Amino acid sequence: MANRQSLGKGLGALMGDLSMDAPTGKSPYQLLPIYKVEPNPNQPRRDFDPEELQSLADSIATHGVVQPLTVRELDSGYYQIIAGERRWRAARLAELREIPAVIIKADDKKVM
Repeated sequence: MANRQSLGKGLGALMGDLSMDAPTGKSPYQLLPIYKVEPNPNQPRRDFDPEELQSLADSIATHGVVQPLTVRELDSGYYQIIAGERRWRAARLAELREIPAVIIKADDKKVM
């Protein structure tokens, strides 16, 4: 059977193989305390529709977070969101204490 490659869809098309960017010796997937995750101040998206966020929060309360956030660890010990701020906001509305995330090594250039 031939080895199939993706057509360049999804976050992997932008970020590459996330497992290659994971901190050495750690799984790239972790549950993080939601209070230790913060948005990127340079995030271009500023408007989040409150009704859509509440709808997503209701879904998260029922089904959980289906797709993990992508974050990078900061020197402060907190994590900065690279992808998934809307999910993070909705998870906070749903009063989750932890959120699944893929932790990658990324400099400012890669984040943007």
